[in-house]
Amino acid sequence: MKKFLTITAAALMSAVSAVAMAADIKPALVYDLGGKFDKSFNEAAHRGAEAYKAETGTEYRDFEISNDTQREQAMRNFARKGYNPIVVIGFSQASALEKVAKEFPDTQFGIVDMVVDLPNVRSIVFKEHEGSYLVGLLAGMSAESKKVGFVGGMDIPLIRRFACGYVQGAKSVDASIEVYQNMTGTTGAAWNDPVKGGELAKSQIDRGADVVFHAAGGTGAGVLQAAADAGKLGIGVDSNQNHLHSGKILTSMIKRVDIAVSNAFGDLANDKWTTGFRVLGLKEGGVGWALDDHNKDLITPEMKAAVEQAQADIISGKIAVHDYMSDSTCPVK
Repeated sequence: MKKFLTITAAALMSAVSAVAMAADIKPALVYDLGGKFDKSFNEAAHRGAEAYKAETGTEYRDFEISNDTQREQAMRNFARKGYNPIVVIGFSQASALEKVAKEFPDTQFGIVDMVVDLPNVRSIVFKEHEGSYLVGLLAGMSAESKKVGFVGGMDIPLIRRFACGYVQGAKSVDASIEVYQNMTGTTGAAWNDPVKGGELAKSQIDRGADVVFHAAGGTGAGVLQAAADAGKLGIGVDSNQNHLHSGKILTSMIKRVDIAVSNAFGDLANDKWTTGFRVLGLKEGGVGWALDDHNKDLITPEMKAAVEQAQADIISGKIAVHDYMSDSTCPVK
């Protein structure tokens, strides 16, 4: 009986400790430019934080920056107030994070879309080119004109990675398919300019593009609107955007930023936190394409079979999707 009571007490203490640990964490999230309701990249992060809150009851704080100088300020303010972990969204947060993480070595940080090599930082990156290949294939199969378009946000290697994978996927259907490409700008403002996004998409459509894929954050709202207005098809990115123009968005290239955020919060709460970097592709469920009631009539059985086969072939290594981040010489134009 005494042994039973000892074991029971130990189990109770362990359970209490686990609850205390979960209660003690104070998660925080810093979004990139464009705001948490950009219906794309930032909103995926917000959705992950909300999912964690709903599952555990743990409150979190978040901050929407409006300019670059606020990055460092937001991270430092959260760290000073004891928030832990602090997850920051976007490659542009890297330099600020590197500085702040060194100042607060006992605070755990996470960053999405960039690697910061510090002992208290978890870096999460994705194989965007793999998901972009799949939606490029669907675009190529849908485009009767054999012309498709791509509108990127800020002109950086990460967005070129989306473009290169998309082109490779489209040309896997027919090497003669023409792909128009435009970037919105070279500063952070490129993520939140739907007017320009719409203008670029309309220009591509006027040149014959039947399908336009965007990787442009909030700017993409203008791209999808322009495609819908012209009676053409858009392709969403990061979050499932199929519902934004039901029946007029071919699919969305999903990037599971939500899982990256919710896992970061949960891992620290459950004493499973690890640093270093994680790479999430098709095999890991980090990227993919969206099929739901909003686009099911646009995806034929042949298209579905083709994209599922391509996904399997990419995972197995039979199809090698070029990674622009590793080699900026994109083999297909």
